[in-house]
Amino acid sequence: MKIGLQINRFRWPGGPPQIAETLSAIAHTADDAGFASIWLMDHFFQIGSLGKVEEQMMEAYTTLGYLAACTRRARLGTLVTGVHYRHPGLLIKQVTTLDVLSGGRAWLGIGAGWNERESKGLGVPFPSLKDRFERLEETLQIAHRMWRGDTQPIYGKHFRLAEPINSPKAITEPHPPILIGGAGERKTLKLVARYADACNIFTRYPRADLQRKLEKLREYCDEAGRSFEAIDRTSLGQWNPVRTSAQAIIDELGGLREIGFTTAIASVRGVESLKPLEILARDVLPFAERI
Repeated sequence: MKIGLQINRFRWPGGPPQIAETLSAIAHTADDAGFASIWLMDHFFQIGSLGKVEEQMMEAYTTLGYLAACTRRARLGTLVTGVHYRHPGLLIKQVTTLDVLSGGRAWLGIGAGWNERESKGLGVPFPSLKDRFERLEETLQIAHRMWRGDTQPIYGKHFRLAEPINSPKAITEPHPPILIGGAGERKTLKLVARYADACNIFTRYPRADLQRKLEKLREYCDEAGRSFEAIDRTSLGQWNPVRTSAQAIIDELGGLREIGFTTAIASVRGVESLKPLEILARDVLPFAERI
């Protein structure tokens, strides 16, 4: 089982002047500990389940560029970019740039998006859910074409790219892996099977629901002629290693693996102190490799 770290808060001691130093320390520690990946939420405002909307929230792709310079081995991405935030041509350029500057460690994490408040707050158009899913599929198609080096014009329902040049090309072959966030069984998982290299599903769902969703993904993979095993099945949860025993986290990982997940991504309470990462590095990650 691979382990990823999600950083979802920047309200740390010292305020904005200390954010860069604290983030660098977190990234270095996680990278050295052996976390397979580091992820950021792609939000402009803090979300209500984590804090007040006015809390510090860093722009994701600028921050990922900083993390690329702070790390050597962990892969980097958003969990996940709302499709309506960025024009697909520019998004692919951003992820390609991250891949080049990180030495081939970028992910494209993307989904249909949901946060209407921050979109309206900053003047970003917020289409209907139907339109966002249409835009998501078009964006996935554009990503594959641009990463293939296809510069022919693209004329879709929502996006028109007259000259989709993407130079320099990504380092990762055949392209930076694509992760789609969400657990919708009618649309989202079908898009995973058609276009993506990974899915991401919250661990808060009951075990039976998680099993059903992965079985649905397997069905869609069969329909698309793709191997289910080729899809990295990632989960997203929360850990508090200072208060939760290492064995409880290891048992959770074992349960996720039994269901069919291959990667566990977690936000870690108190990560800015580094102590939780040190606990995970010592007491969990060595065992996770054997799960």
